[in-house]
Amino acid sequence: MRHVAVIDYGMGNLRSVSKALETVSESAEIHITSDPKHILDADHIVFPGVGAMRDCVSELRRLGLDDVIREASQTKPFLGICLGMQALLSYSEENNGVTALDIVPGQVRHFDTQRERSGNDFKVPHMGWNEVRQNISHPLWQKIDDASRFYFVHSFYVDPTDAGVIAGTSRYQHEFSAALSQENVFAVQFHPEKSQSAGLQLLKNFLNWDGQS
Repeated sequence: MRHVAVIDYGMGNLRSVSKALETVSESAEIHITSDPKHILDADHIVFPGVGAMRDCVSELRRLGLDDVIREASQTKPFLGICLGMQALLSYSEENNGVTALDIVPGQVRHFDTQRERSGNDFKVPHMGWNEVRQNISHPLWQKIDDASRFYFVHSFYVDPTDAGVIAGTSRYQHEFSAALSQENVFAVQFHPEKSQSAGLQLLKNFLNWDGQS
């Protein structure tokens, strides 16, 4: 039986992510945990998150989970969601600048609030359903149509150093990275647990994924 660890660092919609995984799982055991051993012993690892980057990174370090995540992201099928995606980058503009986990080289940038003040429709945060274009063929896109719609809630977007890791894009103010793929890591800016059939299919694909592209 596969064991799935949903990383608990005190921030994130853990129950909704866990329930969605349980919905699509045929046999996996889903555990919400902050225990480093349970995380490293799991077969699949999910790193969700909502909130502020500084608080996220501070809690991960306080709990000793920053190095656990770095190790796990090198060895197991690993899924980052929303803030859990952004924290994988090197640095974030949020909170006047925060050094993140530096697993995926790049920066997390703020949407342009000047556009909002100029009277256009680009409100920040970006909230709602957007199409995601699939840049690459990947097991996590299996049975998901290109340009399927997913649910987003975010004020920041990731800007990876290597454009080759961008697995999917969306558009709000401008094109931005909606999904990243780096070896056994897949990460998404949207919330699959809130994205109905396409999101559930992505979670199901993740549980069936062996970490290979």
